Amino acid sequence: MADGNCLISNEWICGEYVRTRGQELTDATLEHVGITLASVAIGLLVAFPLALLARRWRSVAGPVLGLTTILYTVPSLAMFSLLLPVFGVSAAVVVTGLVLYSLTILVRNIMAGLASVPEEAREAARGMGYGPLRLLFGVELPLALPALMAGLRITTVSTVSLTTVGAIIGYGGLGNLIYEGMRSFFKAEVLTASVLCVALAVVADLLLLGLQRLLTPWARKSRKGTT
Repeated sequence: MADGNCLISNEWICGEYVRTRGQELTDATLEHVGITLASVAIGLLVAFPLALLARRWRSVAGPVLGLTTILYTVPSLAMFSLLLPVFGVSAAVVVTGLVLYSLTILVRNIMAGLASVPEEAREAARGMGYGPLRLLFGVELPLALPALMAGLRITTVSTVSLTTVGAIIGYGGLGNLIYEGMRSFFKAEVLTASVLCVALAVVADLLLLGLQRLLTPWARKSRKGTT
């Protein structure tokens, strides 16, 4: 009875809300995860060749870094409004905006990771007959993984947060519930959706950290050696 009354009294913590709106929370969470995954994946696919171009031709580095930085400074509401005439009211608006925001972090971290690769490692690989592609994927990228994964973690966490802004066009995942809850001053809806959003960010960061440790076993060994 107390749980039922918490909806009537509009309390922040209400188990009855979670019980009765379970499907709605699940759908919003799945939409949130889908938008985040699509945005980060596409952002990585776009950022990687941009970083390679910027590294290959120094004259390109300045414009690429400058453009991605400018895009990052555009307010999310303005960004989505500019994309609406192109994509219409759809999830593509949110995904495209989030991809553009992700570029500044991903491009810089990929470039920083590749720049941190010791020249001795490159020279040794070339001496063993490695061509440019094999050198990139067999030597440089594995050694650049810590910086790349750091950028990917930051991007993913920020994307989880920024996805909520998509609620202005109805594609914000958990942001839809936060927006509706704030508009109707439904406390349990606002708090529950907000907690789920934070939980998603924490889980995503921990999963990527685990993936990083799995892909870079030498980093763990070197840390153990120093201790």
